[in-house]
Amino acid sequence: MTGAAFHLVEATIDSIHRAMRAGELTCRQLVQRSLNRIGAYDKQGPTLNSVQTINPAALEEADRLDGALRDGGITGPLHGIPVLVKDQFETTDLPTTYGSALFKDFMPGRDSTVVAKLRAAGAIILAKNTMSEFAQPGFSGSAYGVCRNPYDPARVPGGSSCGTGAAIAASFGVVGIGEDTGGSIRNPAAYNGLVGLRPTLGLISRFGMMPGTPTKDTLGPMTRTVRDAAILLDVLVGYDPEDPATGSSVGRVPDAYTSFLVPNALRGLRLGVIRESIGGRSNPEADDYREIRAAIDRALGEMASAGAELVADVPVGAIIELLRRPEGGGETEAAIDAYLGAHPAAPVHSLREIVLSPDGGVLPSQRAQLAEVLGKTTRDVDYLDTLLNREALRREVLAVMANLRLDALVYATIEHAPPLIPADVLTSPETRRSLGSNSSLAPAIGFPALTVPAGQTSDGLPVGINFLGRPFTEGLLFQLAYGYEQLGSHRAPPKTTPPLAGEP
Repeated sequence: MTGAAFHLVEATIDSIHRAMRAGELTCRQLVQRSLNRIGAYDKQGPTLNSVQTINPAALEEADRLDGALRDGGITGPLHGIPVLVKDQFETTDLPTTYGSALFKDFMPGRDSTVVAKLRAAGAIILAKNTMSEFAQPGFSGSAYGVCRNPYDPARVPGGSSCGTGAAIAASFGVVGIGEDTGGSIRNPAAYNGLVGLRPTLGLISRFGMMPGTPTKDTLGPMTRTVRDAAILLDVLVGYDPEDPATGSSVGRVPDAYTSFLVPNALRGLRLGVIRESIGGRSNPEADDYREIRAAIDRALGEMASAGAELVADVPVGAIIELLRRPEGGGETEAAIDAYLGAHPAAPVHSLREIVLSPDGGVLPSQRAQLAEVLGKTTRDVDYLDTLLNREALRREVLAVMANLRLDALVYATIEHAPPLIPADVLTSPETRRSLGSNSSLAPAIGFPALTVPAGQTSDGLPVGINFLGRPFTEGLLFQLAYGYEQLGSHRAPPKTTPPLAGEP
């Protein structure tokens, strides 16, 4: 029977397309099996709560793509690939909730640029993923409750792209799209054993995505392999007049990011090792901290054995001091108001209306975080201080890399294992940030950063290692990550979401 021997769990774009070309798999079979996995594990079993809305036309789209395959072959780089999209991106045919019950029925009537590019490449938007409400730090929302980590459902999946991280780890889809303002791609990627790229600001259009901090907001791939991330990035990049920031990428995008995935990729590259906690919230005495440090040391040793030149103990005192200065929130209210103002059908039209909405529409924790930026503007003195501090930080990072002749910086993505989900997560106003996260540097300076799996703790919880490069060096970061990925099996699928009965 066609498709009987195809391995869906951990499948890649290449393995799917090989099977389709060989007549061993159809798009319909692939989509149906993905839906079966969602049905078995998302709202029952480990109850991951990673999916917000399933596309009811997914099988119909699969049939159309099967017909195109029979008539002329693969139609695009993502032909028939089930893609999962964080519910922060507009879709013309599915609700866009931003994780909030307030927007549970909101139909924006248009596709975001990233969704339009995915469809044009042949992808099937299989589902919209749960997210921390309005992309605030956390992993819960009034629209769905709490998202859970498939490696241990009692633990945090990372945020705010929590649903995309959990769902891709569980093989509900093949690849996914997340959004990253302060670490919201890389934190859930690290906690779920994924490859997660925060690209250079301006590389990918953000049109049709609810903003938070426009000078830091961006989006990118969340995948199980480096090659899938490179294939996906090739689809997403490009100038978009709807997002003028993408003008900075013109002339700086290679013909194909997959061209950087070469043999002996690490040989001769200089990596600056950061061992200090640049996130500022780690406990070096904790057992999980020591385990993650040991995993990072093993990863560095593997890279050195493969020909990378490691520069130990990069001086980052000035970087850390600048990074830990508080930032003003002057951009957020005006950005959200302008975004909602473009949607007459939206249930509310300003951040103030969101904050003042009736109980039940927004979680208390997210409401409290959003309320903190009400009334703040880009004319505030602390906002000017923020911009000046970020520029000083950029100069410092570039100087360190130039002085040491570094190709990239490397460090632990998060220095602690995923913590247990607190019992009061839906009611507490406290911010749910990732303990020991080192993900704030790249957003502050607008540089690209890529996290990849680096093994597991003794409890089977994923560890991530992060590469940070100069602007528009995503190809180099893929080269580094691919070279490391080829050295061993650093990712293991979660045990709570095994193959279903009948799956190989």
